[in-house]
Parts: sequence; structure tokens; C-alpha cells
Amino acid sequence: MCGRYSLTGPSPDRLRERFRLGPEIPLEPRFNIAPGQHVAAVTTTREGEPRGDVLLWGLVPHWADSPKVGWKMINARAETVAERPAFREAFARRRCLIPADGFFEWQRRVHAGKLPWWITRTDHAPFAFAGLWATWRAAPDVEPLRTCTIITTQASASLREVHDRMPVILPPEAEAAWLEPQTPADELRGLLVPFTETTRMPVSSAVNDAAHDAPDCVAAIEPPADEPDAPALF
Repeated sequence: MCGRYSLTGPSPDRLRERFRLGPEIPLEPRFNIAPGQHVAAVTTTREGEPRGDVLLWGLVPHWADSPKVGWKMINARAETVAERPAFREAFARRRCLIPADGFFEWQRRVHAGKLPWWITRTDHAPFAFAGLWATWRAAPDVEPLRTCTIITTQASASLREVHDRMPVILPPEAEAAWLEPQTPADELRGLLVPFTETTRMPVSSAVNDAAHDAPDCVAAIEPPADEPDAPALF
């Protein structure tokens, strides 16, 4: 799964240029982005043109009875995203990019509890998660709630000892195809694969607190010696 991520840099101007985010999209360093928070994203207009957006993390399908379902929809599995009722319409029509520069996973350990790792590209460049978005209205005359989810896939070989899943990180050259409305479903599914050019470092338990958003969330630590449990399979 992917339950936390970061967007710490580079400068807002470079991020706006990289992802075509307009000045109306708030951009400041985020060290511990959590479900239920608003996040920067790139969606598309009705004409299929990319646009900067702000979405709530936790997808709420338009047919949901309550926005509370979003807490169960922070991730969509790549293996079933095209078929599951909660995600299939968004997969077909409402795909998005979610800019980030790292994500967190927690490794189970025998004696010392779970160890958080901050995982980034090897070059530490910002990247985009493959995401989906949706709108939900409590009533016809009420402003819609705009939400998103991050797609996950099997972990790369280098990350499996930490966790068996990882978010889908799109190579820059695949971002346009992910957003393009006419991209065939088979080609889209082919993009939902593990990204292998990653590195990781252990970080402090400060990141465990979803309300804590500060640089110490991504500060490297020397972890106590321990033996990891086998990664969870489900």
C-alpha cells in the first residue's frame, strides 16, 4: 500500500514547470502527506487537456452514500483497478498524476517494532504517482468533493524486504499517455509496473504521526539492529 508520501522539493517554480501547475495550486514543502489531506495533482479538462488541481486523498465514487468511504479508497490495486466498481470508471475516464518526491513504507521487525523507510528515486528527482480522481456531491446544488487515489503494484525486488506493495511511479515519458483520454486500456495496464530505480533510507518514528509535517520525517537515522519479519502478503 501507500499511506504516506512527501513532496519536499525542488523549488515551487521548478515543480510548477515540471508538472504544469498554475500559480493557483498551493505548493510548499510537504514532509508527511497523509490520507484525508488535500494534495496537488494533474487532472484533465473535458477536452483532455492537462490542468493543475487540488484533490482530497481518498477516492469517493460519485455513487457513494457518504464521503467516509474515501478512507477505504486511498489506494487502488493495479491488478483489479479496471474491474472494481469503485475504480473502473475513473480508470477509464479520470486518470491523474500525483506529484511526489518520495513515499514511506514500514518494515516489520522482530523486536524493535516497525521501521519507517523513506523511498525516493535514485536521482532524488520529483516524480508522479499514477492516480485516479472522482467527484462526489452531497446534493445537486452543493459544491462537489474532488478526490483521488494512488494505484499500487507489486514491490520491486529491492523493496520486497520492506513491503510487498509499492505505489506506481510513472517514468516521465509515460505521464502523457497516462493522462491521454484515448490511450488503450491494455497500454494503460502496461504502465502499472514496479519502478526499479529507487533508493531508501531509514527515518525516525516522527513520520508515524499523520499530523506531524516537518523535516525530521525525512531525516535519516541509524536503526537499531534487528531481523525483519517476512513481508506481509495481503
